Amino acid sequence: MKNRAELTNAQQPSEYIAFHVGEQTFCIDIIAVREIRGWSPATPLPQVPSYIRGVINLRGAVLPVIDLAARLGLPVSEPTPRHAIIVLQHEGAVVGLLVDAVSNILMLAPSAIQPAPEVGADPTRLFIKGIVATEDEVISILIIKNLLPESSEAVAA
Repeated sequence: MKNRAELTNAQQPSEYIAFHVGEQTFCIDIIAVREIRGWSPATPLPQVPSYIRGVINLRGAVLPVIDLAARLGLPVSEPTPRHAIIVLQHEGAVVGLLVDAVSNILMLAPSAIQPAPEVGADPTRLFIKGIVATEDEVISILIIKNLLPESSEAVAA
């Protein structure tokens, strides 16, 4: 049984950053976000997964950029100056996620998050931790570690 402090902490709302990819809205835990920057063209790399857009220079460091639409199996569009790169740090890996636009910061209570639906052999549950239904839209919460390439070091080397 959880003690009172753990239970209270587990029920506290968490902050998420919401963004658009195509017609859909997604969000990720804001704790993993290092910064948000405008789109800058990425240098393609040979022999990387198709969802790796390439690399950019982030203050002297090489940053791999994941095209989130391609990673999620959604229609891919050519980036414009309106696109953004969300720079994430997760378990020592630093990567950028190419998104159409960053829209909002959400405070979500654990009780507002519903489990991802089970749809046969659909890989949705590989990337979606949960769903939040608002009056206007359904927002999918992404699992950051599953978005990253299996070896970030191999991409950035």
